[in-house]
Amino acid sequence: MNFDRRTLLGSTALLAGCATLGGAPGSAPRLFVRRDGMRLMAGREPYRFAGANIWYAAYLGADAPYGDRARLGRELDALKAMGVTNLRILASAEEGPLRNAIRPGFRGPGRDYNQTLLGGLDHALAEIGRRGMRAVLYLTNFWEWSGGMMTYLSYVDGGRYIDMNDPAHPWPAFANANAAFYRNPAAIGLYHDWIRATVTRTNTVTGLRYADDPTIMAWQLANEPRPAGDAAHADLPAFYAWVRDSARLIRSLDPNHLICTGSEGLKGSLEQADIVLAEHGIAEIDYLTAHIWPNNWDWVRQADLPGTFQRGEALSGAYLAQHVGFARQLGKPLIIEEFGYPRDGGSNDPAATTVYRDRFYGLIYAAAERDMAEGGPIAGTNFWAWNGEARAQHPDFRFRAGDHAYMGDPPHEPQGWYGVFTGDSTVRLIAQHAAAIARLR
Repeated sequence: MNFDRRTLLGSTALLAGCATLGGAPGSAPRLFVRRDGMRLMAGREPYRFAGANIWYAAYLGADAPYGDRARLGRELDALKAMGVTNLRILASAEEGPLRNAIRPGFRGPGRDYNQTLLGGLDHALAEIGRRGMRAVLYLTNFWEWSGGMMTYLSYVDGGRYIDMNDPAHPWPAFANANAAFYRNPAAIGLYHDWIRATVTRTNTVTGLRYADDPTIMAWQLANEPRPAGDAAHADLPAFYAWVRDSARLIRSLDPNHLICTGSEGLKGSLEQADIVLAEHGIAEIDYLTAHIWPNNWDWVRQADLPGTFQRGEALSGAYLAQHVGFARQLGKPLIIEEFGYPRDGGSNDPAATTVYRDRFYGLIYAAAERDMAEGGPIAGTNFWAWNGEARAQHPDFRFRAGDHAYMGDPPHEPQGWYGVFTGDSTVRLIAQHAAAIARLR
């Protein structure tokens, strides 16, 4: 975004009865998801979903010491048993000098891409499709934890870079420096090379070109692209040109799949509605996205969730309603594709309860279900994120080089901060949301 443990026996009990789908392989999707006004459609049926973020799927899928295909299968089975049918995953990581960036990366400064990790993405997509699920693939990152735009800039400007959260460069220095990406033809050229290679790739497991695989729901330009950290450093024409030109490139290579930005919404748009509308009004962008992070945005304080939850609830509800309004104004669908909340007491331990997280998820899910039932623009939800059976490897809950127990909390964040573990009470809430969506017609 961002030990004593419960046993898997406990998580199995929570999953029991949540859904009747089970973990057995199903039919791979045969129809592409398309946009029809404010709706997403698969054939003649509306496409609605309860989804999750599992950025690390390609890493687990890799045939390498850092991979774990057996665990990937178990995680996908657990998600399917909950009724989750849509997964947002990382499809690029730029390897470079940034602190806290995941390694290995999919690519470095040249075109000698990491075929082992790409093979992990192939395997993950094959397993996702085999279970009748779909994936959204994001193609770079605004943030440092997977390399992203700052690393692209370092490739072309002599190795110069700024680390996120570097005391020598306090916020918003990192975000403002990243904005140079949108007006750097060499950096964008490398990024577009990656788009060409990925969108036209043939899956080594299924034999299908990615462009021809209905398992993929959408291509996403980036995870949380922002025009800058503040208005003084934002070159909006360059930012819009990057969105438009990158989306057109994808469309020229692949007419079958949806395209979106990956934006947080207002918080990622200098809190200016005009930017949200302009960015998502580009013809090649098929739907809007919104991310909701009450703790990160100081709407709540994780050290005092009982005293601050009500304020966060009101602000989150208003933020969600604003984005429904943007979607209606543009006549496009809306996905609530990231939302996260800390555990009770600010703990990162799976043994800690999730009373306030569950209340927050319930707020998001109730609003989405209500909007769907009324024919509104919300088409799906993707909670952040699935930790599953992973457990932090160190008492300080920090990720260290060489760790392979990947979880939804990326390497720069405390391991367990926002992610949902097997055994959490949140699992049943997600399953109930999925069942409610499945009942809609």
